[in-house]
Amino acid sequence: MEKSHRLGYEIKTLGNLIHRRIVLKACKIEGLDDITVMHGWILGYLNNNSSKEIYQKDIEESFDITRSTVTNILKLMEKKGYIKRSSVEHDARLKKIELTPLGKEMNEKAVKEMDKLDLELEQVFTEEELDSFLKSLSKLKKKVKEDLNEACR
Repeated sequence: MEKSHRLGYEIKTLGNLIHRRIVLKACKIEGLDDITVMHGWILGYLNNNSSKEIYQKDIEESFDITRSTVTNILKLMEKKGYIKRSSVEHDARLKKIELTPLGKEMNEKAVKEMDKLDLELEQVFTEEELDSFLKSLSKLKKKVKEDLNEACR
């Protein structure tokens, strides 16, 4: 019996559609067309964790992305003026990452748009369906992470 769907494909195409939807809306808001979706997520992460020192490793772990990818993202974000990296006294190798005033402004705009999108998407589901969907996503992420950890051993 032939499979009528590919779960990974369906998840990837949904992610692509959501990404395009965010970019389309962002282009209509002054200044947001200049930030990528990942920049928006990182701006939010930095804003939500502004009370502690954040380093590149924290971003790698929080977003499950590789060191080289994070390095490139942070270089571009710094070039655009969204973040600044500065040395810390206790370890010259470490650079803490902080939002600039422009980064804070862009984060506020992006959060408003992401909140609107989340509300629109959540309205597709009943409360029970949303709860079940979120639990299913959590199970899928856990399984994929376990597979990745096993493959890296």
